[in-house]
Amino acid sequence: MRKLTDERNALTTHRVQRRTLTVLAVSQVVGTVGVGIAPSIGVLLAGQVTHSEAWAGLARTASTLGAAIFGLPLGALAQRFGRRSALSVGWWTAALGSIVLVAAAQWSLVVPLFGGLLLIGAGSAVSLQSRFAATDMAQPHHKARALALVVWIGTIGNVLGPNLGVPGELVHAATGLTVFAAAFLIAGICLALAGCLIFGLLRPDPLLELHKAASAPTANIPASENSAIGRRRGSGMRIVFSELSGNRPAALALVAILTAQVVMVSMMTMAPVHVTDIGGSVTIVGMTISLHIAGMYGLSPVVGVMADRLGHKLTMGVGLVIFLTSLVSGILFAHDRMWIAVSLILLGLGWSFVNVTGSALFSGVISAQSRASAQGSSDAMANLLGATAAFIAGPLLAATNYTILSLCAIVVMVPLAILLLITRTARSARCAV
Repeated sequence: MRKLTDERNALTTHRVQRRTLTVLAVSQVVGTVGVGIAPSIGVLLAGQVTHSEAWAGLARTASTLGAAIFGLPLGALAQRFGRRSALSVGWWTAALGSIVLVAAAQWSLVVPLFGGLLLIGAGSAVSLQSRFAATDMAQPHHKARALALVVWIGTIGNVLGPNLGVPGELVHAATGLTVFAAAFLIAGICLALAGCLIFGLLRPDPLLELHKAASAPTANIPASENSAIGRRRGSGMRIVFSELSGNRPAALALVAILTAQVVMVSMMTMAPVHVTDIGGSVTIVGMTISLHIAGMYGLSPVVGVMADRLGHKLTMGVGLVIFLTSLVSGILFAHDRMWIAVSLILLGLGWSFVNVTGSALFSGVISAQSRASAQGSSDAMANLLGATAAFIAGPLLAATNYTILSLCAIVVMVPLAILLLITRTARSARCAV
């Protein structure tokens, strides 16, 4: 009888996981079209509206700061009401931000520019939390590939997003909106649709199902998930630090997530400015960022398989080597647009190896009942540090050059490299990923 019940639970888990991955994949494609507009058109709009490098630098960080701000409440919302509520609210918040940016672009309004970019950052937070939602009901040996699948499927939207200026020109001709305003209008529609897809189709909720399974005596989930049920309470940040206490795999995973985000965001945010400075057009900027985003997401399924089969330390190490190659290329060929594009592709690929692996490891070693809050908090910290790095990168690039910016990014990678050399993760942690 017990065996029959376990088989039924396994079948239910499989069905929920398959449906969850399908809904997340579709919503990621639609929603990330809207999210992808911020690193390219959003950055250019900031310079156009503010007419000040200092204010433009602050505006460029607004969407990343928004992702940090919304990471905590969305994580708490998911912990209490499930992934469906948190993800749909996040997409709709980003849609509101995009509509505000339509007004900012049309009439060159500074305050709506900051507010809209801040709100659209919720889309980045949702996109990040969607990857964690993919692991809720995944089997332990499939967590990394499930997470990587959702990351990978977002490639389509993230590559299309920076190029919304092209359909924006058609809307501009038909409506009289500026090209940037038209692009943000298209982004807002996509973001709102993503929220509707999640709200209508993400049933049953994977996180709520995980909580039910974790509470059941016949739960078909790893013992490591059950062992800490109800053990941790408090705010998201407090939960994260509680989880890190004595948990070396979790600490390594968090450092990897933070490092990948800081290195990637600081370089990617200033790439459109640098490419423009060396003679690149808006079209070239869009294509360059699209190639970078393709590097971020294109090979993520391969990264997931490597993490599951070869271990997270080796996969993170590969990511650091790719990061280093990217930054050295940027240093040696700082004034060559083609090499800058190559450097950004490698930058995205390095981010994929380090971030996907770190995220999968973090998800696997955090207890089920505190998972959503801890994940939201880790994303909030990553985005906050990313926003800080992007804000610093603007004045640093203006005062020095792209080479110095790349050297600073190399320095940021040193702590993770040291941790990879000295940390031995437990076998049980590796099995949990």
